[in-house]
This record gives sequence, structure tokens and C-alpha cells, in this order.
Amino acid sequence: MENTNNENYEKIDFLQAQEEVCKHLFAYADSLVLRSAIELRIADIIHSNGQPMSLSELASKLEAPSPNLSSLARIMRVLARKKIFTVNYEKLSLSPGDDEPGVALYGLTPTSKCLLHDQELSFAPIFLTFTHPVMVDGWFEIGRSIKEGGTPFELAHGAPLWEMTSKDANVNKLFIAGMTAASNTSLDAIISEYKDGFNGMEGTLVDVGGNVGKVVSSIVKAYPHIKGINFDLPPTIANAPQYPGVTHVGGDMFKEIPSADNVIIKSVLHDWGDEEALLILKKCQEAVAEKKGKVIIVDMVLHPDRHAMFDDASIALDLLMMVTFSAKERTEDEWKKLLNEAGFTHINFIPLHTSMSFSIIEVFN
Repeated sequence: MENTNNENYEKIDFLQAQEEVCKHLFAYADSLVLRSAIELRIADIIHSNGQPMSLSELASKLEAPSPNLSSLARIMRVLARKKIFTVNYEKLSLSPGDDEPGVALYGLTPTSKCLLHDQELSFAPIFLTFTHPVMVDGWFEIGRSIKEGGTPFELAHGAPLWEMTSKDANVNKLFIAGMTAASNTSLDAIISEYKDGFNGMEGTLVDVGGNVGKVVSSIVKAYPHIKGINFDLPPTIANAPQYPGVTHVGGDMFKEIPSADNVIIKSVLHDWGDEEALLILKKCQEAVAEKKGKVIIVDMVLHPDRHAMFDDASIALDLLMMVTFSAKERTEDEWKKLLNEAGFTHINFIPLHTSMSFSIIEVFN
């Protein structure tokens, strides 16, 4: 009898193990089905309608002459099951004894509202960027990179991402859209939660790797006593719009960063390994040395043993950095070690109430 019970427990354990493996096996399905809904702008269609919609109503708003209703129904079933959209059933007939479930009506949830395209804090561009085949292909080369060395992205494409963005306008547009949206999600927190730091600043603030200037221009708009300098590669600066109180400067952060009273560097250092990050930090230090200013790093601080909001996503983003750039996110201890090596003697961590465990790291001497 005891053997039979043991066998039953082993079978149950094995089934549970198989179930767990299946979750991982088909995890990509959830991401790619959601991607299809973003591409189809399903959330936007429901939002524009102002109320939940039936499948046929949704289909009629798609930019397609004869949409596949069966496939649409099946992806909406998955997305409702995952609570991306709500689903409720409306009876077409009020006849007694009518057991028909009625017509499914799909509505928005807080999650799907995050995916509306035409809003500043939309996650849609981020999702479309990081699930794009160009970005995903490198993940298939992780095993080879472990055995043979090299960056998985470069093994997949034969070139680093920066080279691809400089030569392929579509890849560049995709990447800028994703990065701009990612910046937007944390910008309000940076401006509001570091207000004492910005209020106490004088003179110039150079944003290193500032892309087209959204971050520094938003800071200058909120704190107009600060004079902004947006610093990035010349091809990026060439496409940057003009902002009041901001000067665009093209250059190479590995060679020289414009002299300023203070430096801000957001979501740049995680794109590089320690050797390159150390060089960038030393150039930042040189830029503020004359005025004895601060370097303000806005980046992720990893908590590998914590299970708070966004911690799992932060660990996944660390893998994305590994795959794309052979770079990494850093723990607090890793940040301290790197910053001490760069010569900074004062380090202050300020966690932000924003997505992906972002923090402000103040460093100065």
C-alpha cells in the first residue's frame, strides 16, 4: 500500500513539473499574441468606441477588407483569460429558457489602457520594440555565446545594434521609439522626486547620451533656472528638435563630454560592460571637475533576491542587456564598486517610484 501511495505522489509531482515546463514552453505565445493585439490597435479601437465591443464590431474597425474572425476570436479569448481585456456576455434574446451565453463584449482594463498608442506614457512602443524579430533573434544565440563567446545579437545579425541603427533607418526608428517611450515612463518621477536636487542646481546640466533631448528639455521646462545641454552622437543630434533653454551638442562620450556644472546620464551605463562604463564615468567626472558638480545617474538597481514589483522584469532586462550588448544591469554593490573605481567618494541612492526599479544615483567628490 505504501508503494502505491509513493507512486501516486511521484506521478502528481511529475505532472506538476510537466505543467511548469509547459508554462515556460508556451510563454512566448502570451507575448506574441499581445504584440498582435497592439499591432491591430485593438485597445485603441475599444477606447475610441467608448464602450465594450463585440467581435464583429472590432473586426469592422480593423484596416482590413476581410479580417479572419475565427483567429481574432481566439486571440481575444487568450487576452481576456490573461485579463488584458474584460469580457462580458450580452443576451440577444430575453426569451424564457434561453440558455445561450450571448454575444461576447470586450472592454479595456488598466493593463490594456497602458497599451493605447496615442498617449505619452504608452507601453506600446516599448512592447513593439523588444518583441520585434530584430531584437528577439539574438536570444536564440545565448547558448552559442556561452560556448564560443561574443554578443548574442551580433552572432545573430553579424553587426552590433549601434551599427544597424546607423545604417538602417527602420531599425533606428524602431529603437528610438522604444527608448523614447521607456524614458517617458520614468520622466515624471525623475522630475518630481528629485526636486530638491534640481532646485539646488546652478548653471548648466549636460545630458550624456540624451538622444533627441526629451529628458533634459523636460527638466529645463520644470526648472527653468537650469541651462540644458543635450549631448549625443552627431547623427542623433541632427534629428533633434529645438527646445527652449536647451543646446544640442554632438560628440563621442568616450572621448570628451562638454564641460558643465552637473551631468545627468540616464539608461546609458547599462548598455556597457564595466570597462566601457568606467571610461564613460571618468569622462563625466572630467566634465564636472572644474565646477565640482554632481554626476546624476538614472538607471536600474537590481535586487536579485527580492520579489517586489518589477523585480522579475528587471532580471529579464538584465538578460536583454546581455543578449543585445554584452552589458548588464547592476546591483547596489556592483554600482558602488564601479563608482569607487571611477574615483567618486560620495554615493547616494534614491529609489524612484516608477517602473523597472529605476533609481537616481548621485555621485560627487
